[in-house]
Amino acid sequence: MKKWVWLTGGLIVCAGFVIGIVFWKFQKEVKKDDPEYIVQFMKENKGNKNVSVAIQYNRQSWVEQHTKEPLPLASTVKIIVAIAYAQQAADGHINPQQQVRLRELETFYIPKTDGGAHEAWLAQLNLNGKESVPLSEVAKGMITYSSNANTDYLMHVLGLQTINEVLTQLDVKGHEPLYPIASALYIPIQLRDEKSLTKKETLAALKDMGMAEYRERALAIHENWLEKPLTKEEKAQAIKMLNLDVQRVWSDRLIRASTSDYISILEKLNSKNYFTEDVHKYLDPVMEHLMQNPRNQEWLTHAGQKGGSTAFVLTLAAYAEDKEGNQTEIAFFANDLNTMEQIKLSSSMNSFQLKFLTDEKFRMRLQRELSM
Repeated sequence: MKKWVWLTGGLIVCAGFVIGIVFWKFQKEVKKDDPEYIVQFMKENKGNKNVSVAIQYNRQSWVEQHTKEPLPLASTVKIIVAIAYAQQAADGHINPQQQVRLRELETFYIPKTDGGAHEAWLAQLNLNGKESVPLSEVAKGMITYSSNANTDYLMHVLGLQTINEVLTQLDVKGHEPLYPIASALYIPIQLRDEKSLTKKETLAALKDMGMAEYRERALAIHENWLEKPLTKEEKAQAIKMLNLDVQRVWSDRLIRASTSDYISILEKLNSKNYFTEDVHKYLDPVMEHLMQNPRNQEWLTHAGQKGGSTAFVLTLAAYAEDKEGNQTEIAFFANDLNTMEQIKLSSSMNSFQLKFLTDEKFRMRLQRELSM
């Protein structure tokens, strides 16, 4: 009997070990950094309007796929907020060194809704007991770490009307107006409480809501939080409401634009002559965190980027100029992704960018294969 028990236990241990190895190999394969995956994905989705790609090299169009199709931007839209921040700093309307209490940022923070971005930003600040940071650090946290709380706070400081005027200045006519994206996460709770709805009924009401009302509600919630921030208990309730179906509605209703719109914005950022020198003085430290890496400084004159993601979306807008004067702009927007696609695209996007920037043979093959 003891021998049988020992043998059974041994088999369970062995089975667990094998499963562990298989799972580890699966994880490694899924998260493998492979630029060829991006190439294959673009080729396989040539006819898919949920995948939009625009790539330029030295102002020459290199890849174009559904570039006029408006798609959810996710956090890539924060580029517009960064531009508004830099313009107002250059004009003297805001003081980048003004101290912002972290408690004010907490007003717009709902835990577990930003992939740990806000907490990661706070962790690297080395606060040593300090309870405030300069406004410039809030802007950097919005871009480098993609804090949604920082974004909604900056929308409050800068003013949404002024931020949306940037879209007119940039002449991106297809770009939807910005609204507070973190505040929108609370709309399901608001709907549920207003009409005493079940979760199923709340989801149906959310889906039926027009976009104008949705934006208005997000803005009203945003303004209400300034007067009456959510308690920890209310934030916990909000998190419970955010199942995958509700997240899908939130993701689908995020601000939309096309890769054509963003290529034109990236050109302006990359040229260094569209915005004034004073604007770049405040904009570059926010947008070009890549240049803090000494290795990038060896071969790049400047480079900036902002990506975004939800459970269903992956977006990227990036620009760079190397030491030889070659300029690149990349806008990649994908919607309606499955989990596997989302993970593999996220894992491979950096190496794809690097390969495009540094490997002429890769660039030429990409242009040839995607123009066929």
